Amino acid sequence: MDTEARSLLQTLVRETRTATLATLRGGAPNVSMVLYLPEEDFSAFHVRVSRLAWHTQDMQDDPRVALSLQETDAPARDPQQLARLTLRGGATQLMNEGAQFERLKAAWLARYPDAGVTFELPDFAFWSIAPGEARFVAGFARAFNLSPASLAQAAQA
Repeated sequence: MDTEARSLLQTLVRETRTATLATLRGGAPNVSMVLYLPEEDFSAFHVRVSRLAWHTQDMQDDPRVALSLQETDAPARDPQQLARLTLRGGATQLMNEGAQFERLKAAWLARYPDAGVTFELPDFAFWSIAPGEARFVAGFARAFNLSPASLAQAAQA
């Protein structure tokens, strides 16, 4: 991956705040819009979701998920040139206590200041998605397959 593509990937992951989460529901695909928080080294992508949501129930039944991020479309842009990243991996529910929770909570509220209400509701929890593989498209005909190691390498400045 060249320097320009790496910079585009870093910007996409760190500045985009919504993603599409794909889960398996009864063996069929289910997609939802979620907020996410990446680890600095892109080793995990955290979502904070309600156990009442279909996608959370799906992750409890089958941890295999995909998370997709993309640049925002605009009328003046060629949609095929939009940067996008799809991660496939496994989701794990995290505990609502402890040092990791407190670190994620602080980072979540810094990224999403209006999301404090989710910390007052007992049905919300963090889930961590560990990428097993990724596909980054930096524009038309500029695609890269990324392993967890190459994704971590791309996260470095």
